[in-house]
Amino acid sequence: MTPDPSPPADGAPPAGPDGPALPARGVDRSGTGTPASGESPAHGTDAASGKSTAHGESRAHGTNPGGPARGHVLVVDDDPTVAEVVTKYLTSAGYDVARAANGPDALERYAARRPDLAVLDLMLPGMDGFEVCRRMRAHGPVAVIMLTARGDEDDRILGLETGADDYVTKPFSPRELVLRVGSVLRRARSAAVPAGRPAPSEGGGITLDLAARRATCQGRVLALTLREFDLLAFLLGRPGRVFTREELMREVWGWDFGDLSTVTVHIRRLRGKVEADPAHPELIRTVWGVGYRLDLPPERATGTTAPHDAGSGTPS
Repeated sequence: MTPDPSPPADGAPPAGPDGPALPARGVDRSGTGTPASGESPAHGTDAASGKSTAHGESRAHGTNPGGPARGHVLVVDDDPTVAEVVTKYLTSAGYDVARAANGPDALERYAARRPDLAVLDLMLPGMDGFEVCRRMRAHGPVAVIMLTARGDEDDRILGLETGADDYVTKPFSPRELVLRVGSVLRRARSAAVPAGRPAPSEGGGITLDLAARRATCQGRVLALTLREFDLLAFLLGRPGRVFTREELMREVWGWDFGDLSTVTVHIRRLRGKVEADPAHPELIRTVWGVGYRLDLPPERATGTTAPHDAGSGTPS
């Protein structure tokens, strides 16, 4: 039996420990898709108060009534049920939400008001999510979470390559998606407003300017996504230490749960940008059965990297 995707009323906890899991392509499309009691219609009504809003937007009056929104999120999904549930949960969590059902509409809303984060479905009609993400990122940085029913690694890699900060596969828990939105936004904001200007971090021919969020390898500028930069900075600051995927997810992503293949994909992408031969990595090595370790040649281990700690970070 497919779990009921109807979101709770504002302020009420979702059903079950993680809320209902959304099916791969929404729910029944038999024509009975009328919003349940307490839900807002798809467009033009405030999800919390019922007041009229701009087309496809919901004001944040959930967990912080009367207070400023936690951020402006653009939800792009052609499945009205999925879009409605995601919008409801984000609005209840205090976000200001706009919705779009296709690529051109999403780009129009993006141009009218740039969001802090976009929850972007991959399988959109006409212009797919990859192309929408590319066009958004061409105009400047924006945090992106890809939302898709396709879980193939090639799709995941392409999504991350186009600038996505996270990749969520349907069916998913709406509550988990809200937590991921918060995590991505926190990291994006901390990256945009660095505390002071830390000294560059160097090693193995790689130089990171942490304040400018700029990376070079052998003098060549690296085109890194937000999460790739954070992962490289974390490993470069702790050479010689082994980290499990769980530890990297917790320290770099800020999550205590999630799809561990996200870490694997980011490591693979990062190797493709910093290794002379990604098929035989010399910097970011796999420690089989444990995790990953960044090794620096002794004569090139310079800069502000942390001293080697053989014990810390290695699981027993």
